[in-house]
Amino acid sequence: MTAEKDAVKKTTAKSPESAKKAASAKKAAPVKRQAPAKKPAIAPKKATAAVKGVAPAKTVAAKPPRGESRTALVRRARRINRELAEVYPYAHPELDFENPFQLVVATVLSAQTTDLRVNQTTPALFAKYPTPEDLAAANPEEVEEILRPTGFFRAKTKSVIGLSKALAEDFGGEVPGRLEDLVKLPGVGRKTAFVVLGNAFGRPGITVDTHFQRLVRRWQWTEETDPDKIEAAVGALFPKSDWTDLSHHVIWHGRRICHARKPACGACPVAPLCPAYGEGETDPEKAKKLLKYEKGGLPGQRLKPPQAYLDAGGKPAPPLGAG
Repeated sequence: MTAEKDAVKKTTAKSPESAKKAASAKKAAPVKRQAPAKKPAIAPKKATAAVKGVAPAKTVAAKPPRGESRTALVRRARRINRELAEVYPYAHPELDFENPFQLVVATVLSAQTTDLRVNQTTPALFAKYPTPEDLAAANPEEVEEILRPTGFFRAKTKSVIGLSKALAEDFGGEVPGRLEDLVKLPGVGRKTAFVVLGNAFGRPGITVDTHFQRLVRRWQWTEETDPDKIEAAVGALFPKSDWTDLSHHVIWHGRRICHARKPACGACPVAPLCPAYGEGETDPEKAKKLLKYEKGGLPGQRLKPPQAYLDAGGKPAPPLGAG
């Protein structure tokens, strides 16, 4: 038994020499250290707030989890709308109009151009053709000349004369107040119809223009790209009574701050709620220089804006040909 024990001791015990070799090998071997996990930077609580004399850090918001619940999405979407309502309490349709006929014509003309350009062009059009019957009987060449500044003036002339004829012949010269009737008019789709219904008749509707489409996807309210599907998806997040004002808030924000190419993230009131924060300029001072219309001290798009807008410090746009 003693011989067996000695044999075991010999095989398991390390000689001092081998122990030293093992220790030195251990020292020489590089130790792999794991880099500490980076904490995701988040948007500041108020994107416009900055410490005096210190440049704010450029941060990017951590995107909300892919598994954001339906309830969480609804709450976030409605909070964004509430924040925008505080920033744009005087938001309104940015096309000048005095009656439903002027609004439907102006909305058709606004395709592929700015509301400002339409507002600068329509005074001459409505002065010469104040009713659907007048425009229906107009010489197309004369109308084309008036509408030339809006672009695509031949197609637009055909549309506004066509819809005027339809109004005169099928609706007694009156703009109908139903979606199914409006979309039958030449040049009038759902977007135009909802602009007219919401702003001329007080009937709720969502206006899915290019600004609206861009912002709701940035905010991850929907991944849809088809306007009708966007309308349905976003409409389901809000009570119907909010739809018209929601459209104004989103469109105003898209025109003034959340631009297509370079959004002014550092001046955005909803930055803490935006998954796309950081896509644009995050420095507050630089972001301020990107602001458009009254937020940047510039005139708005209407020549004759509502009194509430003027009371809030808004400036009317200049007429066509002025400076």
